[in-house]
Amino acid sequence: MNDTAIRVRGLRKSYRDTVAVADLDLDVHRGETLAVLGPNGAGKSTTVEILSAQRPRDGGAVTVLGTDPADADRRFRSRVGIVSQNASDLLELTVGEVVRHFAAYYPSPRDPDKVIAEVGLTDQSNRKIRQLSGGQRRRVDVALGVVGNPELLFLDEPTTGFDPEARRQFWDLIRSLAADGTTTLLTTHYLDEAEALADRIAVIAAGRIRAAGTVADLVDDREATVSWRDGRRTTTAPTALVAELGDAYQGEIPDLAVTRRSLEDAYLRLIGQEVNA
Repeated sequence: MNDTAIRVRGLRKSYRDTVAVADLDLDVHRGETLAVLGPNGAGKSTTVEILSAQRPRDGGAVTVLGTDPADADRRFRSRVGIVSQNASDLLELTVGEVVRHFAAYYPSPRDPDKVIAEVGLTDQSNRKIRQLSGGQRRRVDVALGVVGNPELLFLDEPTTGFDPEARRQFWDLIRSLAADGTTTLLTTHYLDEAEALADRIAVIAAGRIRAAGTVADLVDDREATVSWRDGRRTTTAPTALVAELGDAYQGEIPDLAVTRRSLEDAYLRLIGQEVNA
């Protein structure tokens, strides 16, 4: 348990007749970044809200940093950062005022000006929130989530609305936090983001974890698909097949392509399993 930041067994949550989370089991190790992938309505955000003490659960056992989030107190909240809130109720304050204001809530916050720079808003520090674009407001949300120097960070679709440069800058920030030992649970629709940041990936569908592990665990790349103008074959020995085809064609193989399975293939297969179950 000392190595476990989050431990979930049999988590359940329903909204009237709709089951959002159904007997979900999950472990997150201290210091790791876990990415949770899943379609809309899979239960990702509800799970994050329960674990971060924003929403009560209907059942199951949950421990976060040694505490049941249902009993969360001020000390628990000071150890946790959340990027899901929206700064729209602070429209008349500047970026700098908002980040410094939130930093004051924490016992050992990060330097607000450094955080503002890390999310790429130095030039907007003196602008009011209402003057920012949607993507820039989302960067403010990220700043508010990390300024408290959290031991555990929840990121719920954090890069929605980011341009490519902002996403890369955000990735650098999360990597730096991970290097300092921060535990991170990230939900995202971007598979490249999960591959770039996560030590492990969990796939959730219909409120249940379908699989969890490293990319290598999830992606079975022992097989490759060899396609050419006159055919297509899946094999565990693609090199031998290409050599055989070369002999048959006595030279160049027309329209030859060799592809291996990707994280996207594994993700779609796992979601398909749930749909067809």
